[in-house]
Amino acid sequence: MKVLLAIDDSESSKAAVQTVIKQLPPQRTEVRLLHVVGPILFPPYWLAGRIEEIEAAERDAVEQGEKIVGHAEQLLAKAGFKVNSVVKKGEPRAVIVDYAAHWKADVIFVGSHGRKGLDRLLIGSVSEAVLHHAHCSVEIVRVPGGSRSPIPR
Repeated sequence: MKVLLAIDDSESSKAAVQTVIKQLPPQRTEVRLLHVVGPILFPPYWLAGRIEEIEAAERDAVEQGEKIVGHAEQLLAKAGFKVNSVVKKGEPRAVIVDYAAHWKADVIFVGSHGRKGLDRLLIGSVSEAVLHHAHCSVEIVRVPGGSRSPIPR
């Protein structure tokens, strides 16, 4: 089985990693970890017109993404899974769906931040978009409270 595990730095992503470990047989499961670095849509006013600083911020975000998938990759490998990771830049909803289709994933695991109200309206729901547009099954892992915090080291 080919599992695409889309993660970020949230508690729901930590829970998604643990869900894969607990629910799936490692000997028959190939896991591809995917972290998507979204575009900097609204740079701070002091960065306006300073392309070098924006590029540096994007590089920092990619490095942080590599740390996130690296840690998750270690956990999955220790549990016996065949695992690879990738960090991509782009709009997370589209990148996750397109990557799953290209890689021919059997299922996508993704966490839900549990945003409500104005946050959900302004930011949207990546997990909901993936659910509605993916070519394969999608498992959304929810954590009560849905707070964003780094995956513990």
